[in-house]
Amino acid sequence: MFHAPNKFRVTDHPVLSSDDSSGNNGCFRIPLDRDVVAWCIASDGHGWEHVSVHVKENGFSETPTWDEMCEIKALFWDDEDCVIQYHPPKSDYVNNHPNVLHMWRPVGVEIQRPPSIMVGIKKMNSYERKN
Repeated sequence: MFHAPNKFRVTDHPVLSSDDSSGNNGCFRIPLDRDVVAWCIASDGHGWEHVSVHVKENGFSETPTWDEMCEIKALFWDDEDCVIQYHPPKSDYVNNHPNVLHMWRPVGVEIQRPPSIMVGIKKMNSYERKN
C-alpha cells in the first residue's frame, strides 16, 4: 500500500509545501545519512503511484544509489509491493531535473515480473557472492 511518510513532509517551502490534507501528494525531505538527504516528490493520481527521488550529498545533487532507492521505496510502499523504474522510448524522455530517478506502481494492477531465477539464485548467501 502507498503511504506518505508525513514526518518528512516539506511544509516550509515557498513552492513545494503541502500538509496532511494533500494525502500522499507532496514533497518530502528525508535524511538518509549524516551528509545525504533525499528529496522526493510523491503523487497518486491518474491510476498511478509515483515517487521521484534525487539526493543531495554534502549539498551537491547526486543520482540516488540502489540502496538509497530501496530505503525510499520502503518508506512509501510496503515490503511486498512491487514498484518499477521505466526506461521509455527515447521519444518519450522527460528530464526536468538532473539526477532524478522515478518509482512507479499502477493502481489495481499486478506488475508482471520475470521468474527470480532469471535475476539470480535466491538461496545464495552473501559469503558465496563475495567469493
